Amino acid sequence: MASYDDIPELESSLDGSALRIGIVMSRFNMDICEGLLAACTTALGKRGVKTGNLLLATVPGALEIPLALRKMAMSGKFDALVALGAVVRGDTYHFEVVANEMANGIARIQLDTGVPIANGVLTTDTDHQATSRMSVKGAEAGECAIEMANLLKQL
Repeated sequence: MASYDDIPELESSLDGSALRIGIVMSRFNMDICEGLLAACTTALGKRGVKTGNLLLATVPGALEIPLALRKMAMSGKFDALVALGAVVRGDTYHFEVVANEMANGIARIQLDTGVPIANGVLTTDTDHQATSRMSVKGAEAGECAIEMANLLKQL
């Protein structure tokens, strides 16, 4: 049996210099979303994505994110997309509905269109958890978008 060392492997790349990235951000929980956006755009810039190759669309809340992403994905203008938002648990079942439907919508859109979407929407129990995670999650979403766009170009 061949070892895993003998299997050709595609190299991951975080070079964003030739990529066009679209970002859809919720305006609900705006302080958290702006923190996500700052971390995401900083990470994209560090990886070579030019400001002129970015487009930001804002939407009222997390449930509106998938529709804007779908329109961007179908435009053919973007190599990858990023979803940014914050869904913080409340006292009702609404948290589960919003979090689940938003995530399902994002997954369906990327599978239907072939455009990778980095899900940078936080789903947390408290505002404190969200603010604690926003910088890391925003940066990870930006890097995920770059890596997946480059992988799909190789495939």
